[in-house]
Amino acid sequence: MISLTVTALVFGVVFLAELPDKTALAGLVLGTRYRASYVFAGVAAAFALHVALAVAAGSVLTLLPQQILHALTGVLFLGGAAVLLMKKDEDEEEIRKPENQSFWKVAGSGFMLILVAEFGDLTQIMTANLAARYDDPLSVGLGAVLALWAVAGLGIVGGKALMKRVPLKLITKVAAVVMLLLGVWSLWEAVTG
Repeated sequence: MISLTVTALVFGVVFLAELPDKTALAGLVLGTRYRASYVFAGVAAAFALHVALAVAAGSVLTLLPQQILHALTGVLFLGGAAVLLMKKDEDEEEIRKPENQSFWKVAGSGFMLILVAEFGDLTQIMTANLAARYDDPLSVGLGAVLALWAVAGLGIVGGKALMKRVPLKLITKVAAVVMLLLGVWSLWEAVTG
């Protein structure tokens, strides 16, 4: 059974953390050069694979005693908040143009770009952390993949307009504050639990 509360919380945290990420900019660049649906298909498949790996890793963490798990997730959330706060603005990376614009070339380019760029990324680590924290892999996985797909869609279709209206620094700070609160809450549960 899916918990809408957990799914919504994970969606919000992952969405905010992914918006200022380099992959949103990469999706924007790919989306301006190629058919959006082809780019999205490749990017969405790569994100789904990353979320599955992250949720599996987080599910293994649930085997730890609760106090240790809460302490570990608290430290990881605080580390994630620190990474977001110390993060420098990222420039668009040059993306190689596929030789033609066939579905498989464009989707494959998007898939490989995200697969490589996102491996071990903050949002993948956060997803594993949230899977461990809530011990609800389906809800966490659904929230994370929907958030990543939403960011990819925004980046591909309307990234330029969004980035003109909402400063990435503000988005990054909001994501960092949410992670900081989750980290403090997890550490509180470790100490009092």
